[in-house]
Amino acid sequence: MNKAPTVLVVDDTPANLGIVLESLHSAGLRVLMAESGARALELLVRQPIDLVLLDVIMPGRDGFATFADIRARAEWADIPVLFMTAVDDPAQKVSALESGAVDYISKPVHPPEVLARVRTHLELRAARRELQRQNAKLEAEIAVRLDAEAQLAHSLDRAVIIADGDGRVVFQTLAATHLLHRHLPQHAAGRLPAELLNGERVASGAGALLVQRFRGNGGEPMQVVHLAEESAPPGPADLVSLGLTPRQAEVLYWIAQGKTNGETAVILGTSPRTIDKHVEQLLERLGVENRLAAAARANDVLRPVAR
Repeated sequence: MNKAPTVLVVDDTPANLGIVLESLHSAGLRVLMAESGARALELLVRQPIDLVLLDVIMPGRDGFATFADIRARAEWADIPVLFMTAVDDPAQKVSALESGAVDYISKPVHPPEVLARVRTHLELRAARRELQRQNAKLEAEIAVRLDAEAQLAHSLDRAVIIADGDGRVVFQTLAATHLLHRHLPQHAAGRLPAELLNGERVASGAGALLVQRFRGNGGEPMQVVHLAEESAPPGPADLVSLGLTPRQAEVLYWIAQGKTNGETAVILGTSPRTIDKHVEQLLERLGVENRLAAAARANDVLRPVAR
């Protein structure tokens, strides 16, 4: 059940607004009264307010001073404030609107008009908040999608090289680049190393590479080469078995290594906000409540207990 919006009416002579208050109540709105600016600020501190009807002329701190106090607090910055006054002065109306008020109501007030204006500004505020929520959600989704695209391009969990019939490399993942530099540091950039053209194992000073080659059907000149280190320690790819996406597995791997979200963002070349979103999602997929529990699940895979 949605909670009724709360309207705060600030006026030093509330008896004059009885019919307005009754109209707002009848429309299903929750109405609070304050007879001074100081009392209005007290109510704003104590509970959420959705809209303020503020009288301009009051003893002590007038409506303009009270409005300045309201706008000075960041948490109240989006509360619509409608000024009310019996002074029919165009300059005052301009001053009210230029100060940031969303509307101006002249006294004596006409209850249907007040209700219509209040409803309009409540709906506008609700629409703005929903738009902000949707924008934040969309920004997070876009960040994750962009990160997924970057991950596809870099594909850190798989070492793949695509070369044409002449041995020229047309695509190479970051993982493949790392393995080639580690095991075949003298290879010519942009060319498929001759060592990978024959056999399924290439020995090097750094260990050994396991090589799988695939060619297209019908004499297709393109070839795909998949590389893997022999006896390589468990890595991010092994964590996919926990039901994670490759990117989530990478994030979890670095969590298990004790890295913060900020450090993980630097390692994976993305933003901390994107890593925060991945952590959120992987915690949900793993069914755990925090990073410590997630790291424990990862370590069950990365460092299984010897039996």
